[in-house]
Amino acid sequence: MLSSPADHTADTVPLPAPQNLEESGLRLDLVVQILLKTLHFSGELTGLELAQRLGVGFPVIEPGIDPLKSQHLVEIVGGTNLGGPSYRYRITTRGRERATSLLESNKYVGPLPVPFKQYVDYMGRFEKAVPRTSSRADVRRAFSHLVLPNRVLDQLGPAVNAGHSLFVYGPPGNGKTVISQAIRNLLRGELSVPHAVDVDGHTIQVFDPVNHEPLPDPPTSEGLELGNLHDRRWVRCKRPLVTVGGELTLDALELAYNPISGFYRAPVQMLANGGVLVIDDFGRQRVPPQALLNRWISPLESRVDYLMLQSGQKMDVPFMVLVVFATNIKPVELVDEAFLRRIHYKVFAESPTLDEFKLIWSNCCMDRGLLYEPSLVDYLMTQFYTPRGIAPRGCHPRDLIEQSLSLAEYLGEPRTLTPELMEAACASYFVDETQGVTQQRHLTTQ
Repeated sequence: MLSSPADHTADTVPLPAPQNLEESGLRLDLVVQILLKTLHFSGELTGLELAQRLGVGFPVIEPGIDPLKSQHLVEIVGGTNLGGPSYRYRITTRGRERATSLLESNKYVGPLPVPFKQYVDYMGRFEKAVPRTSSRADVRRAFSHLVLPNRVLDQLGPAVNAGHSLFVYGPPGNGKTVISQAIRNLLRGELSVPHAVDVDGHTIQVFDPVNHEPLPDPPTSEGLELGNLHDRRWVRCKRPLVTVGGELTLDALELAYNPISGFYRAPVQMLANGGVLVIDDFGRQRVPPQALLNRWISPLESRVDYLMLQSGQKMDVPFMVLVVFATNIKPVELVDEAFLRRIHYKVFAESPTLDEFKLIWSNCCMDRGLLYEPSLVDYLMTQFYTPRGIAPRGCHPRDLIEQSLSLAEYLGEPRTLTPELMEAACASYFVDETQGVTQQRHLTTQ
């Protein structure tokens, strides 16, 4: 079971809701466009419903409604004497024509974007406000679901506290990916992620439900929902954890413009801003590792990334990402000394000792409600591992137990680990053709 690290949700940077258009930082024409496109898809909404869809209070969007009414793009079709928030606004035929024209160039509809400058300012304040102060006890809690030697734990903690990226390397099957992903457990606080940012009229979608984990809005002490006080153009999230593997390309590190939608999607490092970006199976991507590493050299040192819009305009984007390169290839075979110097920490995920292997086995049995029998592990070591020169890996207990249980279910046998089941699991798991045939035939003829 994963033990939760200490609760650091208090470590955050407040984002009060803007009280008017000026505080939102947005241009009036952008608000007008998104209002009209929203009504195009909804047909008719109250002022309050419109404001909720756009993630702001009604006073922010009210200046944008006036020109829509005066140009007969929107009409009021009902409401109460409570004023603008209670009125029902309906798009007109002329309004639909204008909205259709707007959608041809930009189909973004949703919460109002955040001005890029506000995003940069927020990330700067977040970096200063949320400290990296994990103690030895914090590290052991964060990795308590894994069996790791103290040497590894005492390398991971300082690396995270220093904010340096790192290599996690070693033989396959020793948990490099889960070690890399568990680093997120050491990051304090919560992060606000904008639905989208606006860069001089260009929209970049940032919030990604696949990679961002929203947090619920707890009620305040006054009984009001935090969502009424928090700028809802932003989503309160856990610190991001983004994992990419062999599918990673250089294009994924740049702004992705969709000519059909007319707006951009943020690259993986921008999605991971404020959190962890795991480059899994590094060295097995479709592009040379040197090309990927060259792309990272400047951001890793300067903490600033440079992205380019279709127009050629460059953006200086905060690079507040802890990049973890997980690989079973020796770092010296992937990169030169100059780049290794920039990655201050290299953590070797070594194979478990026998005692560690037994502890992993015991934990796997506990997770599956099985009785742990140390003698069964000793039997496997004597009969399979030692004679065949097989090195124990951290993944073996999980895999062999799962295969044994699957075979027991197939044969209609009790859900219990036996030497016969383990023999068959080893025969099909490890590469040993003659022994595999012999053991499998022996078991299935019983």
